[in-house]
Amino acid sequence: MNLIDRQQALALGRGLRLDWAPQKGCHVLLYAGGIIELNASAGWVLELLDGHSTVATVIDRLAQRFPDVPELEEDVLAFLEVARAKSWIE
Repeated sequence: MNLIDRQQALALGRGLRLDWAPQKGCHVLLYAGGIIELNASAGWVLELLDGHSTVATVIDRLAQRFPDVPELEEDVLAFLEVARAKSWIE
């Protein structure tokens, strides 16, 4: 069971900034104490979290971008649970 509500709007956690690191070829989360390198799918999800779009909207946008990915919704919801547990999102 996922605890993320599809109707809530999520944003990056306080003190975090998502950026693209061309030298690393990936998205990164920047914070006062360092940097977290993200895999491609984590970056794609986090870049859509603007604090206004609902989780359902984010999933719909990703489904349009990647129509052939089975279980996309479940994967996104699972990632968001992990990201929330790590305080990457709120």
